[in-house]
Amino acid sequence: DATAFEALSGQGIAATVARRDVLVGRPAFLESRGIDPSGLAAAADELAAAGKTPVFVALDGAPAAVIGIADTRKAGSVEAVAELHKLGLHVAMLTGDNETTARAIARQAGVDRVLADVRPDEKAAQVRKLQAEGKLVAMVGDGINDAPALAQADVGVAIGTGTDVAIESGSVTLMSGDLRALVTAFSLSRATT
Repeated sequence: DATAFEALSGQGIAATVARRDVLVGRPAFLESRGIDPSGLAAAADELAAAGKTPVFVALDGAPAAVIGIADTRKAGSVEAVAELHKLGLHVAMLTGDNETTARAIARQAGVDRVLADVRPDEKAAQVRKLQAEGKLVAMVGDGINDAPALAQADVGVAIGTGTDVAIESGSVTLMSGDLRALVTAFSLSRATT
C-alpha cells in the first residue's frame, strides 16, 4: 500500500511504498527531485521508437527503471484518418506523450501533424494556437484532461465511452469509441448545411 501519495498533473507521482520513496514520471520530474535519469535514456529511447511512452522510476533517490506504456490503437483509427483525408481534412494529434512516441504512433495512423509533450493544462492553449493559425478546429477527446480543449474547439467531439465531463464539454458526442463514427458525423454535417 502506498502512503504519502502525491500526484503532480502532467509530471508524475511520489509515494512511499514499503518504507521506500518511489517516484514515477517524466525525466524532468525526477530531475526536479535531484535525480539524474540519464542512465535510463537509451532504454527510454528504444521504447519511444517502438511507440511506447517511457515512464521513469526512481527508488530512494536513485534511478531504477523505465517502463514502456502503450495505448492500443483504437479500432478503425487508421481507416478513420484515411477517410478524413478524403474529406479534405487535416488531422493532428494532441498528446502528452513524448515527441518520439507520438511521431511513431502518428506514422502508424497516417496523422499529418503532431503536437506532443503537451501537459493536460496546456491542451486548450494548443487549440487556441491552431485557431490563431486560421484553422477551424474539431477536437476529439474522452478524458477529464480533454474537457477544456473540447470547450475551446470550434467543434468539440466527445467519445461517448469517455468521462462525463468530456461529454458535457463537447458539442457532439460519438456514442461508440470507434473513430469511424467521426467520419459519419462530418459527412452528415456537410449534407445538412
